Amino acid sequence: MKGCACCQTKESCPFASAMEGKAGYKGRILLMGNPNVGKSAIFSRLTGVHALSSNYPGTTVGFTEGRLQLGKAAYRLIDVPGAYTLEPTNEAEEVACRILDEGADAVIVVLDATALERSLFLALQILEKGLPTVLVLNMSDEARHKGIEIDEKALEREVGVPVVSTVAVSGVGIKELLRAIGEARIVIPHHSSNEERWQRIGEIVSRVQRISHRHHTFKDRIEDISVHPLWGGILGAFVLAISFLSIRYIGEGLINYVLDPIFDAFWLPLLERISTALGGEGLLHSLLIGSLIEGRIDLEQSFGVLSTGVYVPIVMVFPYVLAFYAALSILEDIGYLPRLAVIFDALLHKLGLHGYAIVPNLLGLGCNVPGIMATRVLESERERFIASTLISVAVPCAGLQAMILGTLGTYGLKYVLTVYGTLFAAWLILGRILHAALPGYSPELIVEIPPYRLPRLRGFTTKLFFRAKEFFTDAIPLVFVGILIAGLLYESGIINVLTGAAAPIFDGVLGLPPETAGPILLGFLRKDVAVGFLLPLGLEPHQLVVASVTLSMTFPCIATFVVLLKELGVKRLLEALAIMIIAALAAGGTLNFLFSLAR
Repeated sequence: MKGCACCQTKESCPFASAMEGKAGYKGRILLMGNPNVGKSAIFSRLTGVHALSSNYPGTTVGFTEGRLQLGKAAYRLIDVPGAYTLEPTNEAEEVACRILDEGADAVIVVLDATALERSLFLALQILEKGLPTVLVLNMSDEARHKGIEIDEKALEREVGVPVVSTVAVSGVGIKELLRAIGEARIVIPHHSSNEERWQRIGEIVSRVQRISHRHHTFKDRIEDISVHPLWGGILGAFVLAISFLSIRYIGEGLINYVLDPIFDAFWLPLLERISTALGGEGLLHSLLIGSLIEGRIDLEQSFGVLSTGVYVPIVMVFPYVLAFYAALSILEDIGYLPRLAVIFDALLHKLGLHGYAIVPNLLGLGCNVPGIMATRVLESERERFIASTLISVAVPCAGLQAMILGTLGTYGLKYVLTVYGTLFAAWLILGRILHAALPGYSPELIVEIPPYRLPRLRGFTTKLFFRAKEFFTDAIPLVFVGILIAGLLYESGIINVLTGAAAPIFDGVLGLPPETAGPILLGFLRKDVAVGFLLPLGLEPHQLVVASVTLSMTFPCIATFVVLLKELGVKRLLEALAIMIIAALAAGGTLNFLFSLAR
């Protein structure tokens, strides 16, 4: 096996040595192609549901590997990050090049049968590497619907390697592909310039492809409308509204009619017995069960590892995570998500992001935890940091929104709108500042617009299972640890020290009485609950607005905090927290100043 581009030798490459060290495999096979050509669907067909996702060493780019059985031999099948060229233009393409440079027993290159000319460029570059290769004409059914006919035997003669037509979503052609992998051939390497490649591609396409005229169907017209600057935006707003309402009602339904009754019937009685056995007080009781509220365990507010630590992630967060991933999977499978990204790309590029960032930002309106996790769809660490910070600072979750509406709604709609207007302004301004201040650049949104398709139940359930599993294995253990640390901070009195130190800032900058420092710092545990603790303080409406904005923009709740730690790392998390504090004080101080002028 060859060394990768950065390491030069297999022995010095942590990725290569780790892969070689896995027993029971004869070798490895790479699955490569442009983004959105159906690689993931083919990967699932070839490996089943048993797959392992991880990051390439030294990067934030993820890849997936699974077991491919060919006769009696087992191979590692690696779903390489999508790339348009082996002359990298982004981090994903750099990783794709490195994985290819490390060598393989065979390379499966997936082509989009509806866009053969574009797909062949990467294929020719891979063929020039001199590795055993097979080409896959995926989405061949959609090509036929568009009047595109490709003679796969003629294409096979032109490129010199096996060519197979597939429809990955339905499994058509997968058996033929398995046979073709065993017949993968090496083309004598002939390195060409880009101009020579494009010339050869033109000659190949002219010989193997025929296009006949077709009238536009209703489906074609919907596809055109969905990327139109005006009508696409209207359709996008409608789809987002329906998606958000669906996520909210599905999440609330699971909480109110499934999980809450289960916890009330089984988990709460068990905790009450544990509380009684621990004597209802003491350090161990405080850490495991938490504080008793009016003599009873409150699963939301007791803040014990077994009470709030279990209840919040499983009952209050997971239903929204599950509902979001269900909606996301449907939008992905029908082919709408790339269109949504295109519509919002122009706005988000001004914030240092690209169109796909609309997904995690909108998800954050339901719950910040899955919003932060969804930033993985973005290409660079810079984009993920900007998106995660904006979500944590300026995107209020559903629970916080409900408390803001309930608290300020009685004083008039103008106060509620002031909070939302301030948060939206902070989202825009902070995004512009981060875009200008952080080194690097935002890559252009290079995305293929796939045709609309009917979603497949098997693919939908498989993706939903893996995403739900990832939440339980990654996020929930961190929430337990976070709740435990928060409990230790309270029991040791550190929180009281912080509250006392922050009181002068609250009085001088925000125009709030010192006692508001406690509830706002409590927002680290639960922001929506913290808003409720502002009510007994007798604040005036304008003070409630300042306090609500400051609370919304400061430390994220414990669940979001621990997910931020996992996604960004310690250094980036500390940077994000510093930005939060500065932005919250700036927004709250500005509001306090404007209110003082109006009085």
